[in-house]
Amino acid sequence: MMTDFTGEHKWLQIQQELSLRKLLEGSEYQEELKYDFNIKGELRHLDTNESFVFNYYKNAHEQNHKRYQVLGHSITQYVYELLERVCMLQKVYIPTDATEDEPQSFFFMSENALTSSSNLIVLLQDSGVFRAGQWEQRTIVSVGLGHGTQIPFIKMALQSHGGVIVLNPNDNFLDLKTEKERLSFSTWEEPPNSTQSVWWIPKRGSSSPEEHTVYVWDHFISKSTAKNVAFIAHGYGGLVFVDLLVQRKWEVMNKVYSVAFIDSLHNIQHQTRNDPQIQEWIQKYCCEWVSSSKPLNKPVGTLMKVNCPTVSAGTEKYGLAPSCCLCAIFKYLKSTLKAKTTTAFRRSPVRTRSRTSSKTGNK
Repeated sequence: MMTDFTGEHKWLQIQQELSLRKLLEGSEYQEELKYDFNIKGELRHLDTNESFVFNYYKNAHEQNHKRYQVLGHSITQYVYELLERVCMLQKVYIPTDATEDEPQSFFFMSENALTSSSNLIVLLQDSGVFRAGQWEQRTIVSVGLGHGTQIPFIKMALQSHGGVIVLNPNDNFLDLKTEKERLSFSTWEEPPNSTQSVWWIPKRGSSSPEEHTVYVWDHFISKSTAKNVAFIAHGYGGLVFVDLLVQRKWEVMNKVYSVAFIDSLHNIQHQTRNDPQIQEWIQKYCCEWVSSSKPLNKPVGTLMKVNCPTVSAGTEKYGLAPSCCLCAIFKYLKSTLKAKTTTAFRRSPVRTRSRTSSKTGNK
């Protein structure tokens, strides 16, 4: 899978300019993190060529966790670079009306995605420490970029559907201690359930995954020329999409033609407040792939009485589910888009010549 991740020539060129090792320079764990990605996108030790060792310090959970956090932060910056330099996506800062010293979040989108693409795919990841472009950080570390990042999805979306938007729902606060920035704000907020004496500043329009998604919808997606929008939502991202659907019901139902859930955490009965129109829409226009021992695309039973069709992702491993069902998802999106186009064509009025005009034309 990794061979087609970027194209070997382009990947080699980017690798010469971009290095995870360089991003780790200057950190307190520089010597303990002598790792970089190889040509296959696998994280390997520069001296031993071995995979990443999670339990580096024996019986020192806190120190191992800190070391992993440093690595994770560098991977986030590395993936951001790949989104811009390999996928050629543009970084868009929000809120759009931010003041000069106000903390901002951002997301990524393809060039002219809002103006020249009739089809648009939006990627919405699970909750966690990982940011835009990542499905699951631990999968990136253990398996590789081709399985843990969204880049294969982005490439396929650009090839087959036109435009793509990569949301960044987990970038919610500015941590003054981590970012080493000092901003003058009258309102300070500490994250819930925090036991650390660290002050955080919420990012307006993105203080939660739900708020981030609604903001990007209101200011970008809803205003795009794209008539056919599809979402691919993983884990908590599925719950966030259903929240968007409830908040912007008619807009979403009219503009979104299909949703592919992956191990989604949404709860239709609870979230939709028994709205029959939303429930019917989800059943008709959504499909979910779940981690399962069954072969890919085989139906999987669900206890939910009101739900969309549910099939196997072809793996029992949660972190590998997105990459395992990638082709199946795009095949599904292609078929649902074709069905929508066919239906619209059948419903459009057919122009026919009247007998008079046809006689006139034959003279």
